[in-house]
Amino acid sequence: MPISPYLRSIRADLGPRCLLLPGVTAVVFDDDERLLLAQRADTGEWSLVAGMMDPGEQPAETVVREVYEETAVHVVAERLTSVFTQPPHTYPNGDECEFVDLCFRCRAVGGEARVNDDESLSVGWFTLDALPPIGEQTRRRIELAVQPGASAWFARPGDLSHDRTFPNATVR
Repeated sequence: MPISPYLRSIRADLGPRCLLLPGVTAVVFDDDERLLLAQRADTGEWSLVAGMMDPGEQPAETVVREVYEETAVHVVAERLTSVFTQPPHTYPNGDECEFVDLCFRCRAVGGEARVNDDESLSVGWFTLDALPPIGEQTRRRIELAVQPGASAWFARPGDLSHDRTFPNATVR
């Protein structure tokens, strides 16, 4: 996954020290209530589409752009479902970061799901009762997106464990 020119310029000055970065995640459903997942090229794991905001970009614009760039699916952002800071991550080159993640429930409105860049090995639609193996953060994001209502979940003091995993994550 290539580093953005914006982040490259910051890294040139800062080096690998930890950066707090804005990111988005998309929980995308089609008209049949199937969920869009991508198999990541870097880890081989199935996950939701996610990415980093560019300067001057609104979070909902970012989520629409990232879904299309990675899957060729056009979406509209319906609502914000969660806001939290992900656990610290160190990339293979030593760069450290933490993402403040804004997760959106999105609706597919066009396009055909396929691998559309080098960030994914595979892309597909899944029913909630037939998901491939996914991580706990992915599972919790999906759970929050299927709950009715307009309010977003956000981490309050003490809500998250030291590793910042969501409590009580289950997808039914």
